[in-house]
Amino acid sequence: MAVTFSRDEQIAFVEIDNAPVNAIGVAIRQGLLEAIDWIEGQGGLERVVLFGKGRVFAAGADVKEFDVAPIEPHLPDILSRIEACEIPWIGAAHGVALGAGLELFLACRYRISAPGTQLGSPEVILGVVPGAGATQRLPRLVGLEQALKMISIGKPVSAREALENGLVDEVAEDAVSHAQTFDLAKFGKRVAVSRLPNPEANVEAIKFARSAAAKRLKNQTAPQKAIDLVELATELPFEEAMKRERDCFLQIREGAEAKALRHIFFAERGARIPKWLGKTESEQLASVVIVGGGTMGAAIAYAISAIAKKITLIETDEDGVLRANENVNRIVQASLKRGLISKSQAEQRSSIIQATADYSKAGDANLAIEAAFESMEVKKTVFLALEKALPKQAILATNTSYLDIDKIAEILKNPSRLVGLHFFAPAHIMKLLEIVRGEKTSDVALATGYDLARKLGKIPVLAGVCDGFIGNRILARYREAADILLMDGTNPWELDEAMVEFGYAMGPYEAQDLSGLDIAFANRKRLAPMRDPNRRYILISDRMVEEGRLGRKTGVGWYRYPGGSGPVIDPLIEDLIREEAYFAKVERGEYDAPEIKRRLLLAMINEAAEILHEGIAQSASDIDLVTVSGYGFPRWRGGLMHYADQLGASAILKQLEELSDEDPLMWKPSSLIIKCVNEGIRFSEYQK
Repeated sequence: MAVTFSRDEQIAFVEIDNAPVNAIGVAIRQGLLEAIDWIEGQGGLERVVLFGKGRVFAAGADVKEFDVAPIEPHLPDILSRIEACEIPWIGAAHGVALGAGLELFLACRYRISAPGTQLGSPEVILGVVPGAGATQRLPRLVGLEQALKMISIGKPVSAREALENGLVDEVAEDAVSHAQTFDLAKFGKRVAVSRLPNPEANVEAIKFARSAAAKRLKNQTAPQKAIDLVELATELPFEEAMKRERDCFLQIREGAEAKALRHIFFAERGARIPKWLGKTESEQLASVVIVGGGTMGAAIAYAISAIAKKITLIETDEDGVLRANENVNRIVQASLKRGLISKSQAEQRSSIIQATADYSKAGDANLAIEAAFESMEVKKTVFLALEKALPKQAILATNTSYLDIDKIAEILKNPSRLVGLHFFAPAHIMKLLEIVRGEKTSDVALATGYDLARKLGKIPVLAGVCDGFIGNRILARYREAADILLMDGTNPWELDEAMVEFGYAMGPYEAQDLSGLDIAFANRKRLAPMRDPNRRYILISDRMVEEGRLGRKTGVGWYRYPGGSGPVIDPLIEDLIREEAYFAKVERGEYDAPEIKRRLLLAMINEAAEILHEGIAQSASDIDLVTVSGYGFPRWRGGLMHYADQLGASAILKQLEELSDEDPLMWKPSSLIIKCVNEGIRFSEYQK
């Protein structure tokens, strides 16, 4: 049963049982209704204790139901009956009480929480607003300002914070046991939360919430609508405001934004080890070696220090060892300053990571991750040393962003040991992990990669071998299309503004300044011998590097960064572009923001479709995860291929064919796009 109920003398117990997170779907709602009917038929009850089975109280509504018409019984009606019950309900929360779980908790007359419980209303993160009273009950209980903080950006509070702001009455180690002996008289005869007075209006609090939500969840509709509803709590009777909330919830969940955010939510939930790998045992992760103590290697070491007992960080010489220690210490101190770790955790993590120039000190490692310079020769040298120093069963991984891991594997006695583990910078923060399967990569190596991702809380995406794998291959096409627009009639800030308007945090040129123009320059030089001579190659970026304009690191790139601030538009860039166009005999035109967005997105979609068709990516949703979690594609648009499905394969093909009149090579439509049009299928429906 999804809900069980029983009594012990004067106490009734109602338990939510819907593993793993007690999502409140139709079965839970029906079970709660039956429990209420049963309780109302009992005599001699003093209290009802409501709690969740397993790890949590309730993590929210069953999101799968958002794609179908509302199914009775409806949660607002159930909560009204709980509030109206003569026998007081006591909510006993542990783990999490989020979304619909919090709304159920708020309907209880008294509320107890276990330490460490997270309580919140994160609906806006899924592109919707609360639909069962949180926008009305929460401000009545904790005040307008606190309710706005929790609802407008979906930020939960801890049990301690909930106690301080009045959301919970008491905190107890065993909330269910405490609820049975909880002194009801201590708080007097409680009225239901919905019967509390309207909170006082606060124009400044509303204004601040709108500004914070616009900054935190940029371009999204739900946060502002949620603020509208919370503001109604200061103006309208509960019943009238509740109707407004419910209507808004039902309407907004049908919108493109909410559907896109649900798509990413389910894609992330589904990002786990494939079934065909499920029974493969991975190597242990107690001892890990990382080669390369630069920014990336140090960040990988810090991330893994949360799960390993020993990390050996290898550098080339003693100077490198000193730099590696400095890099690790910088991350540790930054995490400590931000409150992400305690002082004792900082000391423990620092002690776990031991930097050295001696490969033999990593002889007990089960996993090695190479994060050295992006050079095939350097990486081959590293792996020969690792193969010699490590046990035969140890898994060897490369963090390469572009290079062919099959060519690296060729030098190993056992190439099946090698797998690609492409972390994203900063590696201790970014959630994405591309797991690259080489031609001979073993199932054990892949399973070890997935196990590492799970333990680090990262989103794993399986990728095949090609230059740039999934994400960087799409990024290369994005930059190529941007450079052509730059040469043919626009400038960096117009391009950047157009993509920020689309939803990116920053455009392609500001992003290049952040990472450093020399990185892309080195990759272009590596690919020069393989470049199609018939394909346009724009020299502007190369000239920037040759003139020392490397981005933020040098204070000048596509923009200027005076005194470390910025970015500031540099008029010299326009002169440089015009000069290059003159030498290339390009007659420049003009491109407005819609055309800039159209071309850049079509270029990425076309490349992504080919990646899917070649089997480099396993599914369209994997590409969505990579573009959202690793490359800044707006989450609220659902990822690149979800967005492409909204445009439709036919419309995309038509536009590519029109553009191919300008440049048949650059805009040649992917075979997959043609296939989707001919077969009448969506990108999300394609299977290799």
